[in-house]
Amino acid sequence: MAKLTKRDIVVAISNQTGMVQHQVFDVVQRTLDKITDSLASNIPVELRNFGVFQPRLTKPRVGRNPNQPGSSFVIPPRATVKFKAGKIMRQRVEKLSRELKEAADEKTKTETGAPNPG
Repeated sequence: MAKLTKRDIVVAISNQTGMVQHQVFDVVQRTLDKITDSLASNIPVELRNFGVFQPRLTKPRVGRNPNQPGSSFVIPPRATVKFKAGKIMRQRVEKLSRELKEAADEKTKTETGAPNPG
């Protein structure tokens, strides 16, 4: 399965806008840097219709080494980023979820030899 990279984003925006790729790269990188700086400063980032990035602190928890079953240690709290999808993103991904489920159901029917209802 392919993945979308920063380079893919830069090329797509450059092709759509006619801007030079170097300029687009600079804008994309500065945007990502600003988001990172804000989160590192404990400032949430809200991008309408996309989602909200929220810095948070995990709770300390007990960890165990599978190679040494009797030993346990405390994993200290650490800062992480929580992401909550925005309305439009959530709706589009849910649509994908339904499509993937339908495709999996069709694949299961053809593998089990069940008659195709269409």
